Formats: sequence, structure tokens, C-alpha cells
Amino acid sequence: MEFQTIRYEVNDKVATITLNRPSAYNAMTEAMNKEITTALKVAGKDSSVRCVEVTGEGKAFCSGQDLVDVEESTNHADFLRERYHPMIRAMKQTPKPIIAAINGTAAGAGMSLALAADFRMMKSQAKLVSAFMNVGLVPDSGFMYLLPRIIGYSKALEVATLGKPITGEEALEMGLISELVEPSDWEEKRKTFASQLAALPTKSFSLIKRYMLDSMNHDISTFLEQEAHAQRIAGMSDDHQEGLTAFAEKRKARFSGS
Repeated sequence: MEFQTIRYEVNDKVATITLNRPSAYNAMTEAMNKEITTALKVAGKDSSVRCVEVTGEGKAFCSGQDLVDVEESTNHADFLRERYHPMIRAMKQTPKPIIAAINGTAAGAGMSLALAADFRMMKSQAKLVSAFMNVGLVPDSGFMYLLPRIIGYSKALEVATLGKPITGEEALEMGLISELVEPSDWEEKRKTFASQLAALPTKSFSLIKRYMLDSMNHDISTFLEQEAHAQRIAGMSDDHQEGLTAFAEKRKARFSGS
């Protein structure tokens, strides 16, 4: 499949989506929104893919919305519903682990894209920036939903309103990223982490991702019933049988993702 604003590659069970507008610091356009959404759906349906990685080409991860691509008469609500909401939903609905490999600055909607991933790893010199208040807007693309669930309300409010760039060290300390990586180790660490996730029992991961997200909007009794349903599905999987066999044989499980 050919794309104009991203690259999509599959290697060793990992699908890599690379935002590919380096001259514009990978700023988002309508085409990029749609291509990311399409690539996520393709990866979600591809049985050979067991992990998805999103990263940026060049110096930046994503600098947010390309303002050249926005008309003065734009209805901001419709703009989000048509361009960004499908992309963020696709991130959360993809039944496979998604890593945001933050290679450089992630600002505005670029930070929102990183927040929508399941895991975030970050180059030591990269920064996260909530740039919305600088132009008199509210954080969007799921930002206000996702960030407080990751780091808590008080700190999320501070990040959203004060607009202070977050360094890699600060992001790690507040639990916003899983791993902080030096540039010299970046390629190796990315590959190792993606391979680790690709080796997980994919069906179990998809159930955990779906029901843990749902749990934030339900009471405990409703969730316990969902948990029982999820465990029934997981218990019928080939990976569960492989896990039991590997345990009995005292060896490492070789999960197939089914």
C-alpha cells in the first residue's frame, strides 16, 4: 500500500508507521490524519502483525497540526470530528500493542497522538509540549481524556494549561513514558521493545487493552462481569494452551498470537 505522508513497513511482526514530512517537522495534514488511520486499520487486521510502532522521520516526532492546512473559516468542532477523532479512535481500538517511539519534539496534536499509544519511549533530548493554550485553544485529539488517566488530574491540568515543555527526565519521573533512551541506543532499544511486545499472547493483550480502558467508565460489578467474559475468551485461545504446556514442560512459552 502506497502512502504520501507516512511510511508503512512490516518487519519481524512489527508494523512501523513513520510520519514522513520532516521538512515540516511532521506536522499533521488532512492526508496524514487519514493515512495514519488507514495504516492502523491495516495493521489491526493483518495476522502477521503483532505490534505497531509510530515514530517520526527526521528531528521531530510530530509538531502538531500544520496551520497552513487550516482555513480561517474552519469549524473547529467539525475539523476534529472529521480528521482527528477517527485517528485517535483507531489508536485505541487497534487490538495490538502500540508504541509511540518519540524521536523528537511531540507538540499539540502530536503529543495527543503519543498519549493515545499504549506505550511511550522517548529519546533523551526529545520534548513533549502542550501547545494549545499558546494559540487560545483547549487541548484536543483526546488529550484531556488521556493525560489525566496516565498521570493524574492535578499534574495533567498543570501540563495542559501552563504549556511548559516536558523533558525526557520529567516525562519518565511522572510516569508518562516507559523508557528514556540515549540517541546512541535508540535503534537497538526500539527494536528490542517492539520485539518484546510482539512476542506477547496477542489475544490476551487485546482483551486487557479493551477492558482496562472500559473499566474507567463502569462500576465494579459491571466490570467484574466483563472480566469474566474476557477470561473465558482468553481461556479458549491457543496461546493459553501453549502457556500451560510450556509451564508443564518448564520452558519459555512460544506464543503465536492466536
